[in-house]
Amino acid sequence: MSYYDQLNNTMTDMMTETLQLAMQLIACPSITPNDADCQKIIADRLTAIGFTCESLRFEDVDNLFARYGTEAPLIVFAGHTDVVPTGPVADWMSPPFHPTIRNDYLYGRGACDMKSAIASMVVAAEKFIYHHPHFSGSLAFLITSDEEAAAINGTQRVMQVLKERNIKIDYCIIGEPSSEKKVGDQIRIGRRGSLHGKLAVHGKQGHVAHPHLALNPIHQSMQALHELAHSEWDKGNENFPPTTFQITNIHSGTGAANVIPGHLEALFNFRFGTAVTIDELKHRTQEIFNRRNLQSEIEWKMGGEPFLTSHGKLINATQQAIKDVTGLDVKLSTGGGTSDGRFIAPTGAEVVELGASHATAHQIDECVNIHDLETLTQIYVKLLTLLLVTK
Repeated sequence: MSYYDQLNNTMTDMMTETLQLAMQLIACPSITPNDADCQKIIADRLTAIGFTCESLRFEDVDNLFARYGTEAPLIVFAGHTDVVPTGPVADWMSPPFHPTIRNDYLYGRGACDMKSAIASMVVAAEKFIYHHPHFSGSLAFLITSDEEAAAINGTQRVMQVLKERNIKIDYCIIGEPSSEKKVGDQIRIGRRGSLHGKLAVHGKQGHVAHPHLALNPIHQSMQALHELAHSEWDKGNENFPPTTFQITNIHSGTGAANVIPGHLEALFNFRFGTAVTIDELKHRTQEIFNRRNLQSEIEWKMGGEPFLTSHGKLINATQQAIKDVTGLDVKLSTGGGTSDGRFIAPTGAEVVELGASHATAHQIDECVNIHDLETLTQIYVKLLTLLLVTK
């Protein structure tokens, strides 16, 4: 008998369906890109209410595409079952894959990001279809185990498959933890782009006692890196904050205290909106190094382009659903990191991110308020009703 089964046998009937499912998913040690049977649990639930479920595995990544109905519009619940590593298990108050409730909070890796939202989505689909089995349109799930790491064989690959099949997503609700203090107080309607740079600066190795015979790449690079870190790249706009630049790693040296190194490597990242282009960021960065005549090269890697959902049916329905369930006037945001919305929005789909509070995402003792689970479920049910039933 699994830990979850033992735990479930001791819990009272007062546990909500969403809470039970969230605990079952958290008990699966799905450290990215391992799904650890989360998607089987989800598919079994969805198959039981009439969904057609398809497993799409690419290399070591599991993906689930499940659909109910064949007509437009197609509404997709999207999310990921993979979680980040736990860090030192001894630092957790309770084991990270043993879901534990303390003081109305559910603890465990993935509780916040984002197994609680997946549980809410599944239960919301069950409740909605029970009351509206013959609605006009389609409801689908796109779940991956490759969001927290490379994000190559997950949603990106599934979107390629859907394109080949001429399947177009009209509205997409992503369960990323978007809320701040209360569930539904904030939703993401877009995300900044992410551009990674790997810098290599070449000098000449030598003895520290004879610097005139060497060329120190650390000394050479400091002014350029300082300028990069203190430059204003843009002022942002009404939808996105100003671009930010961060150096994430610098490596140089041979390990010996008396050797001037011959090479330096640095990693850096831009988070940017629509007030600047990728080409502009690359050109300005390269120009800073060129001005100092550094022997250097930069290897660029796109993490994702910025996307923004314009005000339309999905945003309006999401605002109304949250207002009806919680009474909150939702804040619209494009903050945070990247999400798989960057692979879905370019197809023309309207995308919003609506999930639990992001306060403990990726932290030791990650947790979510158990009452927020039911609130989120109700919001999802209301949102489906507004999009698929209400005229």
